[in-house]
Amino acid sequence: MESTRAATLAMVGSATSVAVGAAIGATVFPIVGPAGVVALRQAVAAIATLAVARPRLRAIGWRRLRPAFLLGAVLVVMNLSLYASISRVGLGLAVTLEFLGPLAVALAGSRRRLDLARALGAGLGVVLLTGTVAGLDPLGIAFGFVAAAAWAAYIVVGQRAALSLPGLTANAVANSTAAVVTSPLLVIALIGVAPAELPHVLLAGLAVGLLCSALPYAIDLWALRRISKARFGVLQSLHPAAASLFGFLILGQTLTAWQLAGIALVMLSNVVAAARPVAASRIRSVATN
Repeated sequence: MESTRAATLAMVGSATSVAVGAAIGATVFPIVGPAGVVALRQAVAAIATLAVARPRLRAIGWRRLRPAFLLGAVLVVMNLSLYASISRVGLGLAVTLEFLGPLAVALAGSRRRLDLARALGAGLGVVLLTGTVAGLDPLGIAFGFVAAAAWAAYIVVGQRAALSLPGLTANAVANSTAAVVTSPLLVIALIGVAPAELPHVLLAGLAVGLLCSALPYAIDLWALRRISKARFGVLQSLHPAAASLFGFLILGQTLTAWQLAGIALVMLSNVVAAARPVAASRIRSVATN
């Protein structure tokens, strides 16, 4: 199916965007902390999506908007816990732990052996991605598990919001809700920034907001209208691979041979996930001719 193929390619772009943005955000952790980066990210994302979507909330009604408001609350929990984990255990491992959420959604929604096999293959790749990491921070690991639960909720609630509202409306409402909730953190973070460091912080916040929220969330909601939650969950396994890659390129985090093998296995699982619908479509086409 062309829509499935397009959604898969879009998810590749989403994972790359999030990984690059998160790596850039990590560079200003020493200045504003993880919470400050999240607050900057949500503020920028809200401004960007509101400017594009311009939702008319009164015309939509509370009932249809409720999933988007809930999605905004989920975003706050997911991003705060993820960035707290990144600050303690690094980008690649934090995103790897977070992926357990989408993997759980993929397994819960599976009804076929092939679906289960490819989800387990992606899970094994995630295990290999962790490599041999000594001296792990227990609190960082705990934050990673919280982020995983929030990511699972993001998939479920995100699909409801995407199907309930047109275009980027759900995205704009969710980002605005998250921005309002984290606004006190933004004020606290910016008050403590030295004037000489402010341009650097603001530019990093702009990059993180656009690359980690505005662009990928719009892609995710677009994709959730075209593919199932289970398939979306499997395709999220691109994120650990992308995080490990850009953690190395931007932050200098090295990769072991086991981690490289894990990336290969994760990517293979996604190729199978993406190729199966196309192959099935071709089989049906041949059968009907």
